Amino acid sequence: MANCIRCGRKLPSLNFGKKICQWCVQHEAAQRGEDGDDAKQIVLPAPWVRRGESSITLTQVLLGANVAVFLALALAGGSIADFSGQVLVHFGANFGPYTLSGEWWRLLTYMFLHGGLMHIAFNMWCLWELGALCESLYGRWTFGAIYLITGVAGGVASIGWNPLVLSVGASGAIFGLAGALVASFYLGEFSLPKVAIQGTLRSLVVFIGFNVLFGSFFPGIDNACHGGGLVSGVILGALIAKVAPEHDKPFKRVAVLFFVLLIVLTSAVAVKLWRAPMLRFERSFSGHENTLLIADRKSF
Repeated sequence: MANCIRCGRKLPSLNFGKKICQWCVQHEAAQRGEDGDDAKQIVLPAPWVRRGESSITLTQVLLGANVAVFLALALAGGSIADFSGQVLVHFGANFGPYTLSGEWWRLLTYMFLHGGLMHIAFNMWCLWELGALCESLYGRWTFGAIYLITGVAGGVASIGWNPLVLSVGASGAIFGLAGALVASFYLGEFSLPKVAIQGTLRSLVVFIGFNVLFGSFFPGIDNACHGGGLVSGVILGALIAKVAPEHDKPFKRVAVLFFVLLIVLTSAVAVKLWRAPMLRFERSFSGHENTLLIADRKSF
């Protein structure tokens, strides 16, 4: 089966000698200004997605991991509507006195914990939508790295801004995905015509703006975590777009990811030096039962 000479996508079996796929034909027409603004871009699989790989996506794996942890929380807490602070911290919630005293692993585990049924339902809805788009555009391993790095960045921002509250939820990583997509689409990493991406870009901006405003007016929303994830995601998306857009040059991608990860880890050390002297590292949660910050209840 022949491949498109422009993007590498598989051409149909009966292509009658054609060497360019439908997507590239319309793309080039849009670049020449021959398509109207209301023209719909043909949706085809990303050319770099290997169809021979497992049909299970990383987005599905992450969603399954979140649900599995939620079920474990439900068994331990006896309810799915809301979980106590003791249960959440036992499973790895992000809490300044614990995280900054050496339990840095909480910056990873907190993003797989959720405060209740509605919390995980909204987050998994957003992860399903944004994760699938991000994974298809960046590829599996880059998507996974963005998810984890921005999630950690959100956790660092959370304990920097709110060191004495529990923070749980995947929204820091989800905001990171949104930020990376906005930066990549805006900077044109994927060389898509404007008519093909303007609707998605507009939806992402509205999604971010709505949730930031929602978190500003309602208590119990960890906007610091959202901000940390969003900013780190924008930085990652911009650097990948400008420095490492090619999928066949993984060393550039690794360098970009490592650079941003180094910034996040340095920020964590700075937060420790800033906040640690102000905290008493006590292994007691009396008085902290009602200081749980959860991820934003998002809509997409």
